[in-house]
Amino acid sequence: MDTNKKNREYISALMDGETPDADLELAMAALGGPEGQQAWDTFHRIGDLLRAEATPELSHGFEERLAARLAAEPLQARRTAGAAEPAGGSAVATPR
Repeated sequence: MDTNKKNREYISALMDGETPDADLELAMAALGGPEGQQAWDTFHRIGDLLRAEATPELSHGFEERLAARLAAEPLQARRTAGAAEPAGGSAVATPR
């Protein structure tokens, strides 16, 4: 078995909490190089994807209905030069 593959196995076992005490030092050493760091990151991304919840599908035509509603929204009036600003100098959005 090649060294790179064996190092990935050490890293995988370490992430899963299945590293025997005798291999712990080898697993930590495998993380020391750039390949080990890349394997660590890749394994974490894979785990994140496997644990992620599926996103619900949008109903048919949702995007078109949303785009139409946004297009129908009135544009905010532009500020005129010299308009008074609230204290603190920042604009505050007001609810409709």
